[in-house]
Amino acid sequence: MPFLSPARWRKMVVMMATVDDKSMRRVGLLSMAIGAVALLFLR
Repeated sequence: MPFLSPARWRKMVVMMATVDDKSMRRVGLLSMAIGAVALLFLR
């Protein structure tokens, strides 16, 4: 959360800006898959 640790948030945003598109897509796909599986188990 940016209001809890602005310096850490800023570092994370800078790091994400340097990550290539392919890696960002993989992370996004993985997080969506984990979320979908979690929803299946919690339902």
